[in-house]
Amino acid sequence: MKKICSVYRSPKEEGMYLYVDKKIDLESVPEALLKRFGKPELAMTLVLTPEKKLARADAGRVIEMIEEQGFYLQIPPRPDELMQDLRHKNSKLQ
Repeated sequence: MKKICSVYRSPKEEGMYLYVDKKIDLESVPEALLKRFGKPELAMTLVLTPEKKLARADAGRVIEMIEEQGFYLQIPPRPDELMQDLRHKNSKLQ
C-alpha cells in the first residue's frame, strides 16, 4: 500500500506538520484544527509506504490515520520526550 501525501508545516508552531492525501488535500481537515494550525505552508509532497522511514512518525500509522480520518497531525515532541529519545540513540548517555 502506498499513498501520495502533501505535508504542510504550521506557521504557528515549530515542528507541527499535517499529512494529507494529495488527491483530497485539506478537504477532510476540520476547520477548528486548521484555525489552530494556521495557514498551512506546503513543506513537501512524498510517496508514503509502510516501510518508509520518517523522522518523528511511523509511516504505516500515518497512512492508516489518513485513510480513517483524512489527515495525520504530527505534533512536536515535548522537551522531556525529545531528551528521552536522544538518550536511547546515544550510548554515551545510557
